Amino acid sequence: MSSLSLAVRDANTMLRRNLLHARRYPSLTLNLLLTPIMMLLLFVYIFGNVMSAGIGGADRSDYIAYIVPGILLMTIGSTVIGAAVSVSTDMTEGIIARFRTMAIHRGSVIIGHVIGSVLQVLASLVLVGAVAVAVGFRSTDATALEWLAAFGLLALFALAFTWIAVGMGLASPNAEAAGNMAMPLILLPLISSAFIPVETMPGWFRPIAEYQPFTPAIETLRGLLLGTEIGHNGWLAVAWCLALTALGYLWSKSLFGREPAAH
Repeated sequence: MSSLSLAVRDANTMLRRNLLHARRYPSLTLNLLLTPIMMLLLFVYIFGNVMSAGIGGADRSDYIAYIVPGILLMTIGSTVIGAAVSVSTDMTEGIIARFRTMAIHRGSVIIGHVIGSVLQVLASLVLVGAVAVAVGFRSTDATALEWLAAFGLLALFALAFTWIAVGMGLASPNAEAAGNMAMPLILLPLISSAFIPVETMPGWFRPIAEYQPFTPAIETLRGLLLGTEIGHNGWLAVAWCLALTALGYLWSKSLFGREPAAH
């Protein structure tokens, strides 16, 4: 077999391993899913009418449409924390050391984690999207091409933040530290345009919300699904995704290439 064929075979084996772990121990993924779902229900049923008036909407349904793109991005940030924890667990429990002694492609372990995490994120997005539809979210005349673009952006965002999460997992001394290091992936959407427009924020705070990766992605999703103006946000969101993917890949590759510390 060629080197590429061996790499694909080994990565596929590691992907099956990670998906099997996720199926046997679903509690981590379900716990991480609780955050975006609870935020959605909280802001819809507790703050919905008040927040809708704040954005100039007529009723709660306007605010549901406004926050769902942000909730979907929060779902990605929340779910990929599982990848950081999983990678850190593998690194600290010795399984990686055993893999290093086997005749398998060196990068297949990490590639399996990345692909497995992206698939879990996409499944999580479907679940959260179903909850959003159940509470009243409706797209505004989005075409099939716009839905496809929205899905592509979510998948690209998931890939970018999965690589970042994998790097965090490799850099952490244990699974608990990995989970703590990855917490900003949940917190960043809270200081974006997910829940209120950037224009309503204090002037000193506005640049923080405007120039972080979540805001342009959220505004792009709103444009695709709700027909609002996208402007420069589409290109900025894609640029953020590509930059974070490259950064996460290079960081993870560097950390995984180090010789393991003696225990």
